[in-house]
Amino acid sequence: MATELIVTALLIGLAAGVLSGLVGVGGGIIMVPALVFFLHYTQHQAQGTSLAVLTLPVVILASFYYYQQCQKLGTPIDLRIVALLAAGFIGGGYLGGKLALSIDQESLKKIFAVILMYTAFKMLHWDSLFIKWIRSVF
Repeated sequence: MATELIVTALLIGLAAGVLSGLVGVGGGIIMVPALVFFLHYTQHQAQGTSLAVLTLPVVILASFYYYQQCQKLGTPIDLRIVALLAAGFIGGGYLGGKLALSIDQESLKKIFAVILMYTAFKMLHWDSLFIKWIRSVF
């Protein structure tokens, strides 16, 4: 494996890990576009790689730290909810993977981009600004 490839992959993983630990986003938000852009992966290949990373206990330290800190703050993480979410994630991940592989790569890229844009739009509260603007026009 070439040194440049090793360094690029480590930097992508580091960026995904930092953002995952910082704001709790899935590493796929960073990994998928980075794998497509920097390593020239196909959309399917990038999404599969991102999911494969999740099979390893990559976020165990961040999760454990959050667990400890939330306990100290009196806002514990409910491990029963974690288990239920994980069970849903397993089933949903399998079904989503099957569905993704049935969609052509260009459409899948567009779906991924729209989900990212929608999420950003909502989190920045641009949806309420847009609605206010529409109401002021009409």
